[in-house]
Amino acid sequence: MTQEAIRSSTPIADPLTRQDLVPIPEEKLVFRLPAQFTDPAIERRHRKERLAGALRLFGRFGFEEGVAGHITARDPEFPDHFWVNPFGMSFKHVKVSDLLLVNHDGDVVQGRHRVNRAAFAIHSAVHAARPDVVGAAHSHSVYGKALSATPQRLEPLTQDACAFYEDHGCYEEYSGVANDPEEGRRIAAALGPYKAVILRNHGLLTGAGSVDAAAYWFITMERSAQAQLAAKASGPTLQIPHEEARSTYEQVGFDLAGWFQFQPLFDQISRTDPDLFD
Repeated sequence: MTQEAIRSSTPIADPLTRQDLVPIPEEKLVFRLPAQFTDPAIERRHRKERLAGALRLFGRFGFEEGVAGHITARDPEFPDHFWVNPFGMSFKHVKVSDLLLVNHDGDVVQGRHRVNRAAFAIHSAVHAARPDVVGAAHSHSVYGKALSATPQRLEPLTQDACAFYEDHGCYEEYSGVANDPEEGRRIAAALGPYKAVILRNHGLLTGAGSVDAAAYWFITMERSAQAQLAAKASGPTLQIPHEEARSTYEQVGFDLAGWFQFQPLFDQISRTDPDLFD
């Protein structure tokens, strides 16, 4: 047996005494909160890192469908501009240095690649209509597409789905590829004040006060769609009653909760894909 194998199979002493069993004050325990910035250049870098990490995670979760899909981050200094992934580049390969800065006329003002016209049409309208939205996410994920092809909305069938209880809209029209800015404005209107919207025969779109929360809402909405479709395929379903669904929403559906749930995912992708920061 090698020394390494011996070390891994031999427990290391970790003594505790009764005197050690003293409650630690809550204020001394680690609880992450969003960073606060005074320098827009530092905040810009932070948002771009979050955006690149979110795109990598979407790639890892299989949310790509050819060249479809985009996540955006509003620029902190020039709020009528947003950062977005390059057209035609795999989510799995995007680095901070690849991101494009696009104005609300659809012009690329920073970057080397073209912008997806649908990304401009949809996201420019969302960012214009919702000044509170820093991050917005859309892709053609499998279960989001499947749910969008039915008359359903998300139902309160699970605790996770309650994050969207009475907090998602539906764009009932399908007018082809969303390259038209007017189509983007109709989608933004369907999003309204909500955190998410189902785009009929198309997929899902989420928005939030951070890239982190927007990405997490998309991930958990996709999984909630998967759970709903699987449950309904299995037989009759049991919805969480209104009062309990509303109470659960108040515990898991607010913006900071979405931000916080994204942090372990960002930790994972930061460790496995350090080149995303290049």
